[in-house]
Amino acid sequence: MCIPSITGSEVLTHRLATMTCKSTKVAPSVDFDHSCSDSVEYLTLNFGPFETVHRWRRLPPCDEFVGARRSKHTVVAYRDAIYVFGGDNGKNMLNDLLRFDVKDCSWCRAFTTGTPPAPRYHHSAVVYGSSMFVFGGYTGDIYSNSNLKNKNDLFEYKFATGQWTEWKVDGSLPVARSAHGATVYSDKLWIFAGYDGNARLNDMWTISLQDREHACWEEIDQSGEIPPSCCNFPVAVCRDKMFVFSGQSGAKITNNLFQFEFKGHMWTRIPTEHLLRGSPPPPQRRYGHTMVAFDRHLYVFGGAADNTLPNELHCYDVDSQTWEVIQPSLDSEFQLSEMWRIACVFIKIPIKMLSPQMPSGRLFHAAAVIQDAMYIFGGTVDNNVRSGEMYRFQINYTLSHLHDLFNSLLFCSQREERVLGHIAIVTARCQWLRKKILQARDRQRQLPKMSQQSPRDIPGGSRPSSTQPLLEVSIREAEAQPFEVLMQFLYTDKIQYPRRGHVQDVLLIMDVYKLALSFKLSRLEQLCVQYIEASVDLQNVLSVCENANKLQLDQLKEHCLNFVVKESHFNQVIMTKEFEHLSTPLIVEIVRRKQQPPPRLYSDLPVDIGTSLVQDMKAYLEGGGLEFCDIILLLDGHPRPAHKAILAARSSYFEAMFRSFMPEDGQVNISIGEMVPSKQAFESMLRYIYYGDVNMPPEDSLYLFAAPYYYGFSNNRLQAYCKQNLEMNVTVENVLQILEAADKTQALDMKKHCLHIIVHQFIKVSKLPNLRSLSQLLLLDIIESLATHISDKQCAEMGSDI
Repeated sequence: MCIPSITGSEVLTHRLATMTCKSTKVAPSVDFDHSCSDSVEYLTLNFGPFETVHRWRRLPPCDEFVGARRSKHTVVAYRDAIYVFGGDNGKNMLNDLLRFDVKDCSWCRAFTTGTPPAPRYHHSAVVYGSSMFVFGGYTGDIYSNSNLKNKNDLFEYKFATGQWTEWKVDGSLPVARSAHGATVYSDKLWIFAGYDGNARLNDMWTISLQDREHACWEEIDQSGEIPPSCCNFPVAVCRDKMFVFSGQSGAKITNNLFQFEFKGHMWTRIPTEHLLRGSPPPPQRRYGHTMVAFDRHLYVFGGAADNTLPNELHCYDVDSQTWEVIQPSLDSEFQLSEMWRIACVFIKIPIKMLSPQMPSGRLFHAAAVIQDAMYIFGGTVDNNVRSGEMYRFQINYTLSHLHDLFNSLLFCSQREERVLGHIAIVTARCQWLRKKILQARDRQRQLPKMSQQSPRDIPGGSRPSSTQPLLEVSIREAEAQPFEVLMQFLYTDKIQYPRRGHVQDVLLIMDVYKLALSFKLSRLEQLCVQYIEASVDLQNVLSVCENANKLQLDQLKEHCLNFVVKESHFNQVIMTKEFEHLSTPLIVEIVRRKQQPPPRLYSDLPVDIGTSLVQDMKAYLEGGGLEFCDIILLLDGHPRPAHKAILAARSSYFEAMFRSFMPEDGQVNISIGEMVPSKQAFESMLRYIYYGDVNMPPEDSLYLFAAPYYYGFSNNRLQAYCKQNLEMNVTVENVLQILEAADKTQALDMKKHCLHIIVHQFIKVSKLPNLRSLSQLLLLDIIESLATHISDKQCAEMGSDI
C-alpha cells in the first residue's frame, strides 16, 4: 500500500496555486481563496491540467520510513510514476525500489518479488516496454570498505508483476563498470564509457531487449570524433541521436557536447564557435549532473563545476545548436523552513513575494521526464549531505514556427526551380526580397486576369484555398538549395547546420553567406561566418579558400589564409595534393603571406548582428507590414488590418476559417466566445500571435484567459501567463480596471474578489481617478458591497477621514 508523505511545510494558511488534472478541454473557471487575511489579496485559478511555463515546484520529499535520502541512484519514468533504485545514503549502498506517484504526489515502496540486484550505486537504469533494466554499477560494503567491485550484470524489473529477473547472457560481456551512460534505442540497450576500477573507458556495447533467450552483447565499432574516456556524465536521445555532455576524463573535466548517430555509429563533437556574439555560452565543465531530452531540447541541471554546485538550468536547442540559461517563472513555489512559513502567515507577508524556489546545487542526483515536466530527485548537496527532495520543473511549450503553408508566394531561382513561401513572413524579414515582391505584385496587377497563374499550378499538389492568383517572383541571384536555407532562416531565425568540416556542406553555407550579403541579412551573415570559420580544418581549408576567392568573400578568404600560414599548419597543408592543384595566384598569395604576414587590424566598431525574428515581427505588427495586410479583423465594428498567413500559422481557428469558411468581404468579427474583448486586450492578443509577447496588464489577462481554447493556439503559453498574471498582480491601483473587465466577461468570482479589495481598501480606492469613470451599475455594486461589509463605526471613521 502506498503511504503518502505529508510534511508540515505542505500545510499553509496562505494557499498557493493548485492544479487540477482534467483531461477534457473546458473553459477555465476562477476560484478564490477567501481564507487568507485581508492584506493578502492573492487568488488561486483552476483552469485545467496546465502549469505555468518554467515553474519549479518542490514536491513532498521522501520520508525516511519509506526510503533513505540518497545520491548516485537512478530514476526512470513509467506511466504516471517515478521509480528510484539503489544509490547510497552516505553509509551504505542501497537496493530498494521506491515509487513516486506524480498525480497523487505520494511516495511508497514499490512491490517486488524475486531476487533484486545487489546494493549498488553509479549503475544505470532504462525503461523498455513495460520493464526497467538495471546494468552494472559499484557494489560492496562501503562502510567497512570490503568486497567493493564493479559489476556488468543485467537485471529486468517488470512493472506489472514486480518481478526481478537477472539476464544470464552467453558470449562476450562488457567490462564491469560504473558511472557509465545508458539509453534505449531501436529495441536495444546501449552502454557507453564509465569507470572499470582502474581506468576510464570510452567503449560502446549494445544488446537487444526483445528476446531474452537469444540476447547477446555486441561491441560497437565507433568512428568519428569519439569522446575521450570519461565517467560521471549523462546521456540523452533526441532526434534519433544520442548526446553526451561533459563529465570526468581522468583529472580533466570538459564541457564538450558530442552526438552519436545510431545508424552509422558516427560521433561528432558539436562546435559552439558558430554562436552569435552575445549568445549564452555552453554550461561550465562539470560532472555528476543530469541531462534529459524533451522535444528538440536537452536540459542540463546541477553537477560539480570547478568546486561549485551551480543550480542554473541550461537548455540546448538541437536544431539551432545554441545554449541558453532558463530563467524560472516568478510564480515558482518557495523553499522556506516551517518557521518561516508560520512567520509569513502570522505577520501577513505573502509567501509569493519572496525569492523563487529552485533546487539547491547538487550532484549525483537523477532526473526523468513525464509528459511535459522534468522531475529531479535526491543527490549530494552542501557538506556532503544526501537529499530526499523531489522537484518538478514545467518544461516550455514549444512555439510553432511560422511556416505552415497557407497564403503562398512562389519564388523562382536561377534554374527555374520553385520555392514556396509566405508574403507576410518574407517581407517582414528581408527588405531586399520585399522590394522584389512589390515589383512582382505591380507587374501582376498590370497583366490580364486570364494570363495569371492558377493556384492549381503549384508544384507538388500543395495549393492555397484562396482564389487569389499566385504571385511569382524571379530570383536570378540564387541557386535553389542555398535559397532554401535562407528561407529556413527567415522563418525560424536559425539554420540547420550541416556536418561540420565536410567540404560540400561548408561550400553550401558559403553560398548561403553570399546570398546573405546580397540580401543584406546581417544576422544570417554572422551565423554563416561563424559556422564556416569553426569548420575550417586541414582537410578542407584549401577548398574553402579557393571558393571564397571565387565568390569574392574577402573575410572568409582572410581567415583561410591565416589558418594556412600558421606554424603548426603550413607544412601539412603544402604537402597535400590539393595544394598542387591550387590556382597560381592563390599559391603566390600564400607564399608571400608566409614570408611577410600583413599587420593585424583591430576594430572597436560593434558587430551588426541584425534583427531577430521577434524584432521583425514586432515591427511588422506595429505598421511595417500594413501594405501587405490581406484580412480585416473587426473589433466591435472597428477595423484592424492583419495578415492571414501569420494568424493561420498560430491559430487552428483562423486556419480552418481561411481554408474553408473565408468571408467574401475579407472581414472577420473578433470575439472570445460570446464576449468581445477590450481594444487593449485585443492588441495584447495580436502581440502574442505575431511575436509571442505575453506582457500585459492583469485586466487584459482576464479578457484573454479563455482565448487559447477559443482560437486553438498552438500551445498554452498565453493561458499559463494569464493565470500567473491574475494570481500575482491584482492591486489597489488596477482593481477598478479589473473590476470592469470582470463585469464585462461575467467572471463573477473575479468581480467578487475585486469588490472585496475595494471594500477593505476603500480609502485608497476612493482617490483613484478611474472611480469616477465607472458605470452607474458598477458604482451601485460598490455601494452595496460597502453597505454589506462595513459596520456603522467603520462608516463613521471613514467619513471623518474623507
